[in-house]
Amino acid sequence: MKSIVVFCGSSEGNHSVYKASAIKLGYELAERNITLVYGGANVGLMGAVADAVLERGGKVIGVLPYFLQNREIAHNGLTELVMVDSMHERKAKMADIADGFIALPGGPGTLEEYFEIFTWGQLGLHRKPCGLLNINGYFDPLLSMFSHMECEGFMQPRYRAMVISDTSPEGMLQQFSNYSAPSVKSYLNEQRT
Repeated sequence: MKSIVVFCGSSEGNHSVYKASAIKLGYELAERNITLVYGGANVGLMGAVADAVLERGGKVIGVLPYFLQNREIAHNGLTELVMVDSMHERKAKMADIADGFIALPGGPGTLEEYFEIFTWGQLGLHRKPCGLLNINGYFDPLLSMFSHMECEGFMQPRYRAMVISDTSPEGMLQQFSNYSAPSVKSYLNEQRT
């Protein structure tokens, strides 16, 4: 893996373990010479993971829409800061650059980014791993929901298997190295013409 997108909060959350884990992920990416691709801000977990990569001499590419430049406070110390016109363009640019995607704890925006990129994988628009770094059990309710979707027949087991989760950056990256994308979802069968 050459580059990984990290989706995460523009705040640090209520527990110091979230920031500590973001820093640990940043260090791990730098040590493995994996470029961080992220939202481009210097606040919250976003800033923490970027600063950690930079502190260890790693590369960081930020992708920030112009309209957020003054709200999220663009990080000035990045290897590269790419400015784009919209949130859609931001996600598309990040997806083009990355070899995989990791979500740290965050709010609705983080989940929206994760779900969109996960869905793109399910539809075969990419074949890259998508992971949830489950710090402090943050994603436990979401992981239960995925299992519920499968049990209720709204998610096939092969797509449930796409949901990569780990509690450590090392474990997550190990799972990424073993990832094999499932076959592409289709509603056509051999009997239809």
